[in-house]
Amino acid sequence: MELHRPGVSAYTVPADAPEADGTLAWEATTVVIAEVSAGTATGTGWTYGPPAVGDFLSGHLAPLVEGMSALDVPAVHEAMCRSVRNAGRPGIAACAISALDIALWDLKARLLELPLVRLLGACRERVPVYGSGGFTTYHDTHMAAQLNGWVHGQHIPRVKIKIGEGWGREVARDLHRVRAARHVIGEHAELYVDANGAYTRKQAVRVGHALAEHGVGWFEEPVSSDDLTGLRLVRDAVVSDVTAGEYGFDLSYFARMITAGAVDCLQVDATRCGGLTEFLRAAALAQAHGLEVSGHCAPHVHAAVAACVPNLRHLEWFHDHVRIEDMFFDGALDPTGGTVGPGGGLGHGLTLRTQDVAEYRVG
Repeated sequence: MELHRPGVSAYTVPADAPEADGTLAWEATTVVIAEVSAGTATGTGWTYGPPAVGDFLSGHLAPLVEGMSALDVPAVHEAMCRSVRNAGRPGIAACAISALDIALWDLKARLLELPLVRLLGACRERVPVYGSGGFTTYHDTHMAAQLNGWVHGQHIPRVKIKIGEGWGREVARDLHRVRAARHVIGEHAELYVDANGAYTRKQAVRVGHALAEHGVGWFEEPVSSDDLTGLRLVRDAVVSDVTAGEYGFDLSYFARMITAGAVDCLQVDATRCGGLTEFLRAAALAQAHGLEVSGHCAPHVHAAVAACVPNLRHLEWFHDHVRIEDMFFDGALDPTGGTVGPGGGLGHGLTLRTQDVAEYRVG
């Protein structure tokens, strides 16, 4: 069954409050959506990035995949990856490939009249999630309300906040916010932090020692994820698990990170790394080296594939993306109790509300 030329759209959604982490600030998030059809079925995939991702998808990838077999997703994926040799795969090209790959898997499952999780083959019925937000722009009351909603409202027993404010120049405030977060969630919930690469190596070690006093078990990107030696040095020096990998745009990136001994848990983002095809490969690579993986952001993209990975630790229930995916799709999941259960309906189970979100369209 041949693929029709994919359709592409882009939408920019303002944040519900100013947001920042240790190294970046933003007031809106753009989602780029790919829709691909064969026969009477349509699959939907998406990524988060600038509208230029959509331009590349429609101009370069869409003509390439038109006419290929809808059932042979790995062949289409390989054709896309080979076609971007001169354009360069990391960044815009990888995000475009990812969105289309996700749509292709959704389409294949719908053509076969299966939930995506059954097409891929589940190894668990429920996927653990952790609440993620706690932006550095939040005042203590705002952060407390968000954390309280997750832990005490929805009973999600693990949460993450941002630290590293101002490229690591506000360590005292970082640690104040960690103390405040621990106070809100209590002693039994797991507390994670994400520095987004803001600290220097020795600074990250010092912060890591302070984090241990508050039972922080997850120290994400204490230094830049490009500094594999630095990640390894911090990993060896602190009690918290050191994690990274969200900027992996291809399988060789994950191989380098694993070989360097840089992380205790490998983060993988299907909306960046090459879609579900490459997510499964990265998870297998991690498992071969005794590592767990964690799905980064875009929780409704990851729910089904996460249920199919034996070495999964959990999935990030990221505030911005949860809000957008709840707005844009029918069939959104409920994380109450700390897990989500993919499998409802055909494909990934979500349907785009095209008319309802038209006001946000930018491309």
